[in-house]
Formats: sequence, C-alpha cells, structure tokens
Amino acid sequence: MHLSARGSKGARTGKLRLLVAAFGDAGHAFPAIALARALAERGHEVTVETWNRWREAVEELGLGFYAAEEYTVFPPPAPDGSEGPTAADAAGVLIPMMEEMRPDLVVSDILTVAPVLAAEATGRPWASLVPHVYPPQDPGTPFFAFGFLPPRTGFGRWVWRRWQPVLEAGLRQGREELNETRARVGLPALDRFHGGLSAELTLVATFPQLEYPRQWPPHVRVTGPMFFEVPYPDVELPDGEEPLVLVAPSTAQDPEATLVEAALEALADEPVRVLATTNRMIKAATIAAPANATVVDWVSYSQVLPHTDLVISHGGHGTSVRALSEGVPVLACPALGDMAENGARIAWAGAGLMLPRRFVRPRELRLAARRVLADSAFTRRAGEIAAWNRDNDGAERGAEIVERHAHAVAE
Repeated sequence: MHLSARGSKGARTGKLRLLVAAFGDAGHAFPAIALARALAERGHEVTVETWNRWREAVEELGLGFYAAEEYTVFPPPAPDGSEGPTAADAAGVLIPMMEEMRPDLVVSDILTVAPVLAAEATGRPWASLVPHVYPPQDPGTPFFAFGFLPPRTGFGRWVWRRWQPVLEAGLRQGREELNETRARVGLPALDRFHGGLSAELTLVATFPQLEYPRQWPPHVRVTGPMFFEVPYPDVELPDGEEPLVLVAPSTAQDPEATLVEAALEALADEPVRVLATTNRMIKAATIAAPANATVVDWVSYSQVLPHTDLVISHGGHGTSVRALSEGVPVLACPALGDMAENGARIAWAGAGLMLPRRFVRPRELRLAARRVLADSAFTRRAGEIAAWNRDNDGAERGAEIVERHAHAVAE
C-alpha cells in the first residue's frame, strides 16, 4: 500500500487556500479537523465545513469555519424536498462560497457529497478523506461492512467472486442515485463506481495493520489515523490496582446504553475495575453501577486510555484506533454501519476480538473479556500498532500529501 515517508518538513512551494469538509458525526468530523489543523500548522489558510456543533472547537484552533447544511446521505431524500434538503440543495448553497473562496483544493469526507459537487461545479480540484478502512472491494474478497475475514483458500476467493454481481448491482444503484444528484447540479454522469471518492487523491485514515492485502490504486494513500478530541475535564478513575476496562459505546448508536449495562453486569464480579461512559446518550446517574465500576457522561481518551487494559466498544473506527494507538486491545461489539468490518479487522490483526451483536449478553461479554485480558498476545499486538503510531502521525502525513497534491494540480 502507499505510505509516504513521515515528516512535516517536506518541501513547500507557497501558501495554499484549502477547504476541508466533513459529515458531522464525531467519527467523521474529528479526523477532518485533525487534518485541517495539521495543514494550518504547515502555514496554509484552512476552512472547515461541517455541522455547526463543531464551530467552537474549530474556531478555537484558529481555523476558518463554514456551517454545513445538514442533509440525509443514505438513502438520498426525494428531490421535491418533502424529506428535507438533499445533497444537491446543499451543493447549491456551497457554490457561491466556493466561487468566492476559490480554494486550491477541497478535501471532502467520504460521506460529504455536497462539497464535492460544488467543487466540480466551480472547477475546483478535490480529494477524498476516508476516516476508516478503505471500502472498495477487490474481487475475491469479502464485501465491505459484512464483517467477514478474508478467504484463505482459492475456493473461498471463488465464492466471493461468484457473489460479485450482487455487489455490482448495489454499486450500480448507488451510481444512478449519485448521477441523479449530479444532474441536479448540472454535472455530467459518471461511468465509474464509487464516484463519491476522488480518482485523483484519496486519503485513508486508518492503520495499515487493519487493511487486508490488496492491489492498491496509485491515487489511494493510507496515512494512519487522524486524531482530534474536544477538551473535557478529567474524570476520577476507579480505585484499585486491578486491570481497568473502559466501556465506550458509539456516540451515534445505543441510545438506551444497552452495551454499557450489559458490560457492567458481565464484569460486576470480575477482578477488574470498570469505567463506563454513556457518551451523553443518557445521564450516567440513571445507571446503577456495581462496586467495581464508575459510570460517567463522557471521558477524554487522552486521559483514560494510557491507564486502560481493555476497551469494550461497538467497534466504531475512531474509538478502536484511538485505543490501539495507546496499545490497548479492543473487544468490538458491532451495532451498525462499518462496525462489524472494524471488528473483523481488529480480530484479523490480532489486536482484539469481535463479539457479534446476537452474542452481546453478560455471559458472552464476560468470557470474551476474560480471554483478551488473559492472553498477552492481544496486548502485544496492540502495542506493536501503538509503536507504529508513535513514528507515523496520520494527520501530519495526510497534510504533507495534500500539500504536494495541491501544488501539483496548480502547476
């Protein structure tokens, strides 16, 4: 895979005007903000376009901010507006801003279609940011988000090739929906699949250790994760010397804290300390915690993870790679989206386990947690990933790649 040499001291040939756009969920917004910060540190003028909830955090970094129109990505709403604004509507709002700003390059998150459409409509070059593992699939390998491990035999690869027409049917539907949106903005139809990803430069902000072996397109660059965190006061860790288990559910799933309550019950009588966060989905005070556990509304990963021995989560990419960056193995309990895929990659990399959703019950959680804590191989592998992370800053790497690409397209 394509990995550039680390270094924020690469050659620079002038100040750039850049727009970094992202979907508003933390798992998408935070890597984009991290990239924008790294670009600004290299001396460029950077504006972040995302949901208004992150305005204060962005402006505190000294970055420009533009509030994004919030619209449904999947499935796309009806063009008549009865289901809310569409990507085409949001692109229409962005076009005047794009014409005035005239960015040298737009870097758009994989779920953020409107800035891509507005960039094309105004003739501005654009690149993509994928804040998780790379979704396009090689023939003979599992489909993205299914959560299957790669086949180990020729027969297994043959089976996945046999299912390729099913995948392509879905990709054709996605292409048709995208082309309908493009037509509303006055853009021509695309023939290729994955038209929301740039064919010129796509940054993949994950650990290379989580990527299955594949034939990498020359324009795709795996940078390593890009980390950003909103400052939050320290919380009090549970007393004792026993291993610390952090229960950190998704910020976008589990509104009733089902994973938190199952984990608390599972670990109540285990020789561990438990710190669980509800991520403000419900108030921590409403959850009864056993004697060995503390439940809080929010945690700062930078405070807690250096003291943690195991993370139990839904397998969201942001939480997973943040844990691995500190050498902490992960027990992934996937809910929706790409979480099963992340869990499978973690298990394949030997840095944790995945517990399928149907088994997320106290007994199964207890047994899985025991296994990870008892087997030092999981911690050792997570530690190897953490060592790679210390030598490879994903945001710095991505900023240098973006800088070089923007200067190249401007020539």
